[in-house]
Amino acid sequence: MTVQPQAPAGQPGRRLLSLVIPSLNEEDGIGAVLDEVPRQALAKEGWDVEVLVVDGESVDRTREIAKAKGARVIVEPRKGYGRAYKTGFKHARGEVIATADADLTYPVGDLPKFLHLLERENLDFLTTDRFAELEDGAMRPKHKFGNWVLTTAAKLLFWRNIRDSQSGMWVFRRSVLDKLTLTADGMPFSEEIKVEAFRHPELKCREVPIRYRVRVGEVKLNSWSDGLENLFFLLRKRFGFTRPEPDV
Repeated sequence: MTVQPQAPAGQPGRRLLSLVIPSLNEEDGIGAVLDEVPRQALAKEGWDVEVLVVDGESVDRTREIAKAKGARVIVEPRKGYGRAYKTGFKHARGEVIATADADLTYPVGDLPKFLHLLERENLDFLTTDRFAELEDGAMRPKHKFGNWVLTTAAKLLFWRNIRDSQSGMWVFRRSVLDKLTLTADGMPFSEEIKVEAFRHPELKCREVPIRYRVRVGEVKLNSWSDGLENLFFLLRKRFGFTRPEPDV
């Protein structure tokens, strides 16, 4: 995935973090997520932060709330979880990119800790393990089983010890994107970016535990169809039957 560099946006002598959040009708959670961004703690560590909300044409107040909270809103009419992230990455200006969902499930307040780890261990890509500390009610039994199946399939097909192949919170250096071949526009994007990063010989990657919380707002995951799509994608990816969608 080739991402053209954007003009620097941070203060001179400081670093810029881009937090990319996809959204679709998330008015119940987006405000709380943006309030949780630890701007002061990041500033003390020398980081400026820009927040990009990539919105799939919400029909509620998601965009209005995000703008009021200081986020840069990008409307992406093309559908797909992966497409939202590709668009967000294209517009991100930071040297480091982080991701989260708009439903308050991921601990964006831990970003300073993750950035410190990224630098201390000279990591290129950091992903998170939701099962290390799963809040009661945060994931239904069928979703736990589906995640286990997909994670096991990823381990067997690609021989990489990833404990949570479907986690949607990552922190990585922007330069990583030029080394990855990201073909998925839908839900498989999450597993693909991990597989690509962890099996790249030049990249140093790590998976860290997080506290995964109960979702705020309506659940949009279609368990069976999304699960099967992800499973078949892993098989196609393993045997070379995937190709990038045109970025138009």
